[in-house]
Amino acid sequence: MSDTSPSRPTFGQAAAYWLRLGFVSFGGPAGQIALMHEDLVERKRWISEKRYLHALNYCMVLPGPEAQQLATYIGWLMHGRWGGLVAGGLFVLPSLLLLIALTWVYLAFGQVPAVAGVLYGIKPAVTAIVVSAAVRIGSRALKNAWLWGLAAAAFVAIFALGLPFPLIVLAAAVVGYFGGRFAPDKFAVGGGHGKAGDSSAPAVIDDDTPTPPHALFTWARFAGVLGVGLGLWAVALGSLWAWLGADAVLTQMGWFFTKAALLTFGGAYAVLPYVYQGAVEHFQWLTAPQMIDGLALGETTPGPLIMVVAFVGFVGGWTRELFGPTALPLAGAVAACVVTFFTFLPSFVFIFLGGPFIESTHGNLRFTAPLTGITAAVVGVIVNLAVFFAYHVLWPAGWGGAFEWPAAIIGAAAAWALFRAKWSVIRVVLVSGLLGLAWQLLR
Repeated sequence: MSDTSPSRPTFGQAAAYWLRLGFVSFGGPAGQIALMHEDLVERKRWISEKRYLHALNYCMVLPGPEAQQLATYIGWLMHGRWGGLVAGGLFVLPSLLLLIALTWVYLAFGQVPAVAGVLYGIKPAVTAIVVSAAVRIGSRALKNAWLWGLAAAAFVAIFALGLPFPLIVLAAAVVGYFGGRFAPDKFAVGGGHGKAGDSSAPAVIDDDTPTPPHALFTWARFAGVLGVGLGLWAVALGSLWAWLGADAVLTQMGWFFTKAALLTFGGAYAVLPYVYQGAVEHFQWLTAPQMIDGLALGETTPGPLIMVVAFVGFVGGWTRELFGPTALPLAGAVAACVVTFFTFLPSFVFIFLGGPFIESTHGNLRFTAPLTGITAAVVGVIVNLAVFFAYHVLWPAGWGGAFEWPAAIIGAAAAWALFRAKWSVIRVVLVSGLLGLAWQLLR
């Protein structure tokens, strides 16, 4: 690594990088964060290790996709609000367009034997991926018997009692709050995503680089951002309400996915049960098998996994025939865009609201005890999601139906590849799809 000072990228150069990142950001949040670290800290040296981790710690505290928020934060720090909008928007745009195209293929040609065979193989792989996520998050979050008990209670609450996900999150936060007061050592939180590297090379935004004027905190700026954010949300939802009515599908999607965006503590896997409860059970925008297919498609596209909500929106718009039976693709695309807008608007508002405060303080953020409680409960919720997927994949006709032993074999192989062979998620999904296709051709 050279000791010469790197040149500050122009707005166009930064936009070109964020667009490329949107097309190659596979691997979930951990992979995306690692990719940005390699590019921005080590290769391009646009930001120092310390400032990068400082921004990441803030994004980890927020609800929402932390990798997309981190891109928004760095883009905002370098080029102001337009830089943040471009960075965060381009992080999402490629995956939105790809999911719209893939979902159209899925709905139009999903019954074609070759497509059905690929999906048959991917579904058990997705179940293994969700189990892997539960193990990965649980190994970091469940450090003592208290937190294990909280995770178990969350599993029982959603699996056996059918309690809504927001209530479980609220209860876990309350337990964490009181646990932090009366047993602080049990609810203390460890470090962040990684340790700082030993890098003496200068960066465009270095450890001692002064905070740029646009990133300084003022109450007037805070009030302005809050007003614009709430105004955009109110205008968008109010327009849908005035145009279509309060009970229309698009209006319901706007309100529902606003709530979902505020509950994504712990990543996309944590909020998927809430999306399932609402989209499948309550609103019936799609079926349970379609929800599994959507997660499978989400795993094969770049961008944040929470983009699976675009699939949910597309299927809901298509099946409800929002614009009549002759305009199904248009209805799906519009619904996918509406859902994406309401899901990601809060992420931008959080960064533009809190970023100046974080840059002005430059203190070390610590996870609160309530967040520790939420993270522990999230593990139990994700285990419930794995059970839900396994049931629908292995017994698609219910307990009284036949057991899908080929799917079980593919799922076991996917689990081995993830846990033992350490394959990437995208590799597991692609190989599992090929196995499903081979089984379809053989039978």
